[in-house]
Amino acid sequence: MKKKVKIAIGIVAVLLIGLISFCVWFLSESGSAEYYSQIDNSKIEQVDSKGGVINLKGSLPYAYTLLCYDENGGEKKIAFGTSRKLRDEAFICLTVMPVRGVLDWSEVQYDELPTAVQNHYAALLEDGS
Repeated sequence: MKKKVKIAIGIVAVLLIGLISFCVWFLSESGSAEYYSQIDNSKIEQVDSKGGVINLKGSLPYAYTLLCYDENGGEKKIAFGTSRKLRDEAFICLTVMPVRGVLDWSEVQYDELPTAVQNHYAALLEDGS
């Protein structure tokens, strides 16, 4: 009987440690990556209430889905919400984490973009001319 209790306590301890580790990882920004994009207000969508009973004050009324680039120039479409329309053609840096999605975004200047991302936008300007 004592052996079964010790095994049960050991299993519970391992599960508890695993749960705490997952929570610490989930709430931290470790494992996050930065992506860069340029705002295109033709890609904005106004998000309306789904008609539910509860209206959370923290809900974000605007959503963007933009083609973004990592520091090496790799492409990825990323969707994120904002509380307001962003400045058209502004460059932004998104902090993205698996599972949680976009944690944060901030406007950046062109010269703050990684070289691979700058090269991509320079090539777009040349093609558009």
